[in-house]
Amino acid sequence: MSTPALDALAAAGLRHQVVEHGPVRSLDEAAAALGVAVPDVVKTLVVRRSDDDYLFVLVPGDRVISWPRLRALLGVNRLSLPDADTAKAVTGYERGAITPFGATNRWPVVADERIRGRTITLGTGRHGTAVLVEADAALAALAATLADITDPAD
Repeated sequence: MSTPALDALAAAGLRHQVVEHGPVRSLDEAAAALGVAVPDVVKTLVVRRSDDDYLFVLVPGDRVISWPRLRALLGVNRLSLPDADTAKAVTGYERGAITPFGATNRWPVVADERIRGRTITLGTGRHGTAVLVEADAALAALAATLADITDPAD
């Protein structure tokens, strides 16, 4: 199987393992299907800073974005999540399969610092599959900014 995400991972020299898990309806199901803990299922969210200015935010599966902390880090007063069509247009990927690797635009990446030092899963650009990768290597390849930008999920 080849996707732009997998091609980008290979081009970056990142060791990774593709896991086909099939359809899942929740993060708990995804974690079980992948054989990892929920925090290791990393969500890639597309966040809009302004018109035509986006970034990727990597969030552990058991956490949510802390909007005040993310705004403070970025030095902006307003951030938003684009609708599904816009997210696909600016990344090339559908929600649920978005990853910074191989996206149509190389937007900046901000990652929650709790991802560091773990083996995580990321999307592959294709529903029903994920990639296992060492977080530190992936974050370095993405030149990600690491910060405390999340709160526990309810």
